[in-house]
Amino acid sequence: MPEIRPFRALRFDPSAVGDLGLVTAPPYDVVAPDERRRLVARHPANVVRLDLPADELGDAPDDRYRRAARTLAGWRSDGTLRKDPHPSVYVYEQRYRPPGIDEERTQRGFFARLRLEPLGSEGGVLPHERTLAGPREDRYKLLRATGVNTSPVIGLYEDATGSAERSLGDITRRPPLIEVTDDEGVRHRLWPVASDGDTDQAHLAATLMAAASSGPVTIADGHHRYETALRSRDERRMTRSCDEDPAFDYLLMLFLDARGPLTVLPTHRLVQGIGDEAARRLLDSAAELFVVERVEAAEAVIRFADKSSTGDQDVGGRGRFGLWTRAGGALLTARRAAFSSQLPPGGEALRRLDVTLLGIALERLLGLGPDAIAAGAVEYTKSAGDAIASVDSGDSDAAILLEPTPVAAIIDVARDGDVMPQKSTYFYPKALTGLVINPHEW
Repeated sequence: MPEIRPFRALRFDPSAVGDLGLVTAPPYDVVAPDERRRLVARHPANVVRLDLPADELGDAPDDRYRRAARTLAGWRSDGTLRKDPHPSVYVYEQRYRPPGIDEERTQRGFFARLRLEPLGSEGGVLPHERTLAGPREDRYKLLRATGVNTSPVIGLYEDATGSAERSLGDITRRPPLIEVTDDEGVRHRLWPVASDGDTDQAHLAATLMAAASSGPVTIADGHHRYETALRSRDERRMTRSCDEDPAFDYLLMLFLDARGPLTVLPTHRLVQGIGDEAARRLLDSAAELFVVERVEAAEAVIRFADKSSTGDQDVGGRGRFGLWTRAGGALLTARRAAFSSQLPPGGEALRRLDVTLLGIALERLLGLGPDAIAAGAVEYTKSAGDAIASVDSGDSDAAILLEPTPVAAIIDVARDGDVMPQKSTYFYPKALTGLVINPHEW
């Protein structure tokens, strides 16, 4: 079973930085270069300087990571960042409206440390996607230089008793210590819950950690960060083998109950470089694998995608897609028997995924296998409207719109020991970076 511990977080001191909304940021992997420049200009102590250091003119290789380490040391020295006095778990609430719908949702979880262990279906931490070498190396160099976790890994647990949900409700009825609204209108609130002593808070913290450690934790987001932390841990053990229960054996995780209201957005596909004629043929050849309902208006395809953008757990996984080309479009429903001979090895959960079916369809109907896709034959977007506009403008030749992957399917794939294709899931909203930082120290 996973082992979860409280920790003493590094947090920005409002008396030193002012408005915490000016120093927090989205996680590094969703920050584009223009947004990074804007965040840096917003406040000299914005956390993006630590989480996503950039090359500067005249830099030697890896200078940006060393610069992040110097920045961190300076902020700790001058009081910009302060370490909490008590080991705590940090209850976290996000209130948000998913893209495309006017409905406020609330997501609650808590930050704590998770003891690192090898990934795999026999252990307490389960992956669901395959990582890439470039991002792994980037996160490794940053972690090695700074010795802190800035952005958390997101982990899903299943609490059949409801004890965690009740405890989170008890805590979030109190006024939060921190409240920040980000640029997307998501309201983030934080409650430190001290775990030491024989207090009501300590009992609540223990209840949360016990609920999340009662079964395997599935990584929802942050696989690169997790694998990087494992590599760093193993290297540090070689030189500090006498340390008992070292802090580098753990990493920062945001724990979310998989049974709670979670939002997963689809990632739509943009097919590049096949030309108008191949795109027109795709509309006809799709009948080899799908029941095809032709539509003439892009709005019909967008309406299909808007239904799925809510991320409801009862939507998705039905083998349904929207297709748009400059010759028109279609709504596609997979004829599963037509895919059976080409399904990949693995469990039934992986073989039923919409993204699995789409991968087969792209190769069979367009000749776009994994190598071609990795080389740029397919681009990605979260916006159905942007996908359609990309085709209409001539930037892409076809847009394929998906429904979201259900949370239950993600957990089932992980438990079978399988991994999903790239760009299968997008959990929304992202955890705000800079609310809590995990130092590799007690």
